[in-house]
Amino acid sequence: MESRAYEQDLAIAIKAASLAARLCQSVQKSLLQTDTQAKTDSSPVTVADYGSQALVSFVLERELPSGLFSLVAEEDSGDLQKNDAQDTVERITALVNETISNDGTYDISPLTTGDVLAAIDRGKSEGGPHGRHWVLDPIDGTKGFLRGDQYAVALGLLDEGEVILGVLACPNLPSTSLSISAHPSNDPIGCLFSARKGAGTTVQSLDGSIQPKKVYVSTIEKSEEASFFESYEAAHSMHELTATIAKRLVVL
Repeated sequence: MESRAYEQDLAIAIKAASLAARLCQSVQKSLLQTDTQAKTDSSPVTVADYGSQALVSFVLERELPSGLFSLVAEEDSGDLQKNDAQDTVERITALVNETISNDGTYDISPLTTGDVLAAIDRGKSEGGPHGRHWVLDPIDGTKGFLRGDQYAVALGLLDEGEVILGVLACPNLPSTSLSISAHPSNDPIGCLFSARKGAGTTVQSLDGSIQPKKVYVSTIEKSEEASFFESYEAAHSMHELTATIAKRLVVL
């Protein structure tokens, strides 16, 4: 029974992260078209952060049996309640409604700005060691998002302090790089990773056109044949140290 319950939770998490990723794709596309990614004003990222969080909250409320949940997330509506934020709130609301409408799953009236603000504020839970808590990073990789590069929507579930499942939606990660299709030349852009305790990890295309495929630990035994990864941002890593490690492992 417990396993089936978590299986349902994982399906809900996949739905929530996928919708949020679609909204982020829409915002980032607008960023690139208007050539604002090089500007210091981060308002487009803020719009995507808020919209992503609102959509995840919306899906959890709609799909979880009780409609009640604890969500620990980054944003709240404090800044959006200010008088000069009305245009931003309306943009977020329009993006959320457009994403829901295009998805076609939910036959509902358009959300109001109040509905969207309330959805964002459902992410204000403080969590804790007991009970079930969803944990969300609406956009993990802000600088990558601004560059038009890699970022992710990250959603996980903790139960009694234990990590039960996680979903990582990566809108700009080419599925060809993961070899999850027999026809790589036609592969869509965007991957979704999901994992559940006791069931391993899978990867699929973000748009669902490529079915989930199991992810396995590499069988490579010679370090010089392995791939080596580190953070793109120097502020998030120690590139000199990782370069030394790679050299000693004869990876580079």
